[in-house]
Amino acid sequence: MGKEFFAYLLRCADNSIYAGYTTDVKARERAHNAGKGAKYTRTRRPVQLVYYESFDDKKEALKREAAYKRLTRQEKIALIERENPKAAVLLRKSGIIRQDAGRGEMRR
Repeated sequence: MGKEFFAYLLRCADNSIYAGYTTDVKARERAHNAGKGAKYTRTRRPVQLVYYESFDDKKEALKREAAYKRLTRQEKIALIERENPKAAVLLRKSGIIRQDAGRGEMRR
């Protein structure tokens, strides 16, 4: 099997959701938390990986990252809820999603 490429979503300390691309999701999460990731996440630490997808091709991973960035916040939350229920619990606990909210509804 060849090299894997990933598109991922992070929950930042300010409850924003960051989209990125990497070849190693755990190492990239550590880099973000060490302040060596994207400029955006440096002031929003700690971050937590909440969703990722794997690709065999770098081009496809980059396309998916770009697609994540075009999603609204609510659409990103809905994706996380649908594909990663454990992370959705984290989003509820952190207040990104109201406890009484329906699927994909954000806290205001």
